[in-house]
Amino acid sequence: MTTDKRVAVVTGASRGIGRAIALRLARDGRHVVLVSRSEGPLAEVKSQIEGAGGTASTCAVDVGDRAALAAAIDSIIKDHARLDILVNNAGITRDNLVLRMSDEEWDQVIGVNLTSAFVAIRAAARAMMKQRFGRIVNIASTSGLVGNAGQANYAAAKAGLVGLSKTIARELGGKGITCNVIAPGFIQTDMTANLPEDVTNAVKGAMAIKRLGEADDIAAAVAYVTADDAGFLTGQTIAVDGGMTMC
Repeated sequence: MTTDKRVAVVTGASRGIGRAIALRLARDGRHVVLVSRSEGPLAEVKSQIEGAGGTASTCAVDVGDRAALAAAIDSIIKDHARLDILVNNAGITRDNLVLRMSDEEWDQVIGVNLTSAFVAIRAAARAMMKQRFGRIVNIASTSGLVGNAGQANYAAAKAGLVGLSKTIARELGGKGITCNVIAPGFIQTDMTANLPEDVTNAVKGAMAIKRLGEADDIAAAVAYVTADDAGFLTGQTIAVDGGMTMC
């Protein structure tokens, strides 16, 4: 399929922050390619987008499989004859203290949260360079900015996205391609819904804005940095965290 719309790829689009990003980009007139491991949840998001008047397609792939992810990006470019926006949002946690963390827990998190972003960017870059336009966004975390006990793997992967993004911004900026990081703070998702009330209240107390974030807060930031007129913004890390990590 060829479209005159900007084509956006969002990984981890089946739920939470990824879903909100996909819905927002579609609402803003992008054709969104929804990427996740399972087709079923993606079909639900696609239906929601189309019900609101937008357009979307789906791509079921394990982003932890380097070859499969690269092939999927190549296929998307071939099908749509372009790729304008890449949002690397897919992520997992395998929390443990360093002394107890297994090699598998380390490798899984680095592979899905960091290596997949590198693979997707490498696969998308040539098409963006030919277009002389591209918006790459890597979804990190405030854990990658300040660290977090029990999350050495996750924090390392998210900090790695910051360094990767700055390098991509320098390498591809001359071709009209930007690369930025959005670092969410404490966001209300199904992963945080079951936290004890005292933990939630402590988090709110550490924020300048006394509420938990919502997935739409992250989606709004992604919409901003992927806009056509955001071409002078690159290599930046924007913490969307209610002021929790400001220094």
